[in-house]
Amino acid sequence: MTQPRTIADFSAKLPNGEAISLADKLGKVLLVVNTASKCGFTPQYDGLEALWREYGERGFEVLAFPCNQFGGQEPGSADEIESFCKVNFGLSFPLFAKIEVNGTGAEPLYQWLKDAAPGIVGTKAIKWNFTKFLIGRDGKVVRRYAPLDKPASIAKDIEKLL
Repeated sequence: MTQPRTIADFSAKLPNGEAISLADKLGKVLLVVNTASKCGFTPQYDGLEALWREYGERGFEVLAFPCNQFGGQEPGSADEIESFCKVNFGLSFPLFAKIEVNGTGAEPLYQWLKDAAPGIVGTKAIKWNFTKFLIGRDGKVVRRYAPLDKPASIAKDIEKLL
């Protein structure tokens, strides 16, 4: 099997378990982020929502993947996570099903993201919640951002790709 080259080579599960192809994301600028509801970085949902509202009509999407691998900070069910995000952050972009981003159970999408854009000093593992990957319209990874990088700081990079 050939190595995945773009996000179009993957699928992702919705909270109801339905798998969707990410091929329909080609031509869009994407920010892929692993999220958690009980994390010190959880307020970044506000910034992600602001980016989505600012650039969504121009072909930008946030792909948020809840993950419970870091300090058990995303323990809820899909319904609980969605409700929390809507009530506390007015989230209007869709969330995907909870996944693992590291280890043997890591989603293939995240294996590819980590290979395409390693972290500091070549580290591939995701270090914490709210690690972000910017994907260009061609479906290829442009850049990886650390959890400390606030969504607003990514706006200029999104603008360049739109």
